Amino acid sequence: MKIIVLAGGFSDERDVSLSSGSQIANALINKNHEVLLVDLLAGFPETTDFESAYAQYKKESYAFEVPETAPNIIELKKTFQVESEMGENIISVCQTADIVFLALHGGIGESGKIQAIFDIYNINYTGSSHKASAIAMDKILSKELMGFHGVKTPKWQIYEEGLTVNLPCVVKPNNNGSSIGVALVEDEDTLYKAINKAKEYQTDILLEETIHGREFAVGILGNEVLPIIEIIPKSGFYDYKNKYQAGSAEEVTPAHLSKDLTEKMQAMALKTHKILGLSGYSRIDFMMNDSNDIFCIEANTLPGMTPTSLLPQEAQAFGIDYETLCEKLIAVSLD
Repeated sequence: MKIIVLAGGFSDERDVSLSSGSQIANALINKNHEVLLVDLLAGFPETTDFESAYAQYKKESYAFEVPETAPNIIELKKTFQVESEMGENIISVCQTADIVFLALHGGIGESGKIQAIFDIYNINYTGSSHKASAIAMDKILSKELMGFHGVKTPKWQIYEEGLTVNLPCVVKPNNNGSSIGVALVEDEDTLYKAINKAKEYQTDILLEETIHGREFAVGILGNEVLPIIEIIPKSGFYDYKNKYQAGSAEEVTPAHLSKDLTEKMQAMALKTHKILGLSGYSRIDFMMNDSNDIFCIEANTLPGMTPTSLLPQEAQAFGIDYETLCEKLIAVSLD
């Protein structure tokens, strides 16, 4: 197949995306596909179709390591000096590929915007529709849907001036990922510092009940629910550094849970996937308290595919290696 792997862009998760994209591109190259990894911002300045772009830009392999801190978007925009969030000839080259593998995280790549544009131009892409992507990226809206359909999720408030905040809580930008801008707050002294920090990323701020306990993720692949993975950070919580720096967290797959708890969490994951209208694949995140109450935290429509990411580890425990997983993600998306 002729495949564009699209990564990067103006997103706080840009570096994670470039790492995912590099791994995906290498896997698909090894499966003998014609593959081009491209930064959404860079585009194809001198070509307008896949054949000529492949002849000019193809590589034997790609590599990118995620730094410990998220990128500075203001400085990034100065570097690229582009007015649009999409580089030159992205649409025309993608139209002549068989499919675009979306390795984008956050920004227009996961908010439904790129999916809507591709729908207009009849471009095949991996992952969920523009509508489902937009719903899942909006933490407040997705939690409202979970609550309406009986999926337990931590209690929450939407921050506004004068609000009496229930403490302790987790402060989150509403439309962001990779724990960027997230803080665990125990008292009022740190609350407003955390809110002001979160506002650097989003204007809408979610204040979520703190659930003390164990953290899990469940991958969905087509109609299959993958083995549960437990995440155990070696220090602090599962923040940006612990997510992407090798050795910062222990991941256990399959998680050490009873049969009943395993089935309950997997059923909640599949139900959430369907409630939000997701398709192809996703990863659903959970917390479980000391009383074994399970809380759905959020859904990820384009899960990370970096060397430390969770979905590939779950697939491996299910007997699917990384290269085969990449092909399966394309197959379930085309279905």
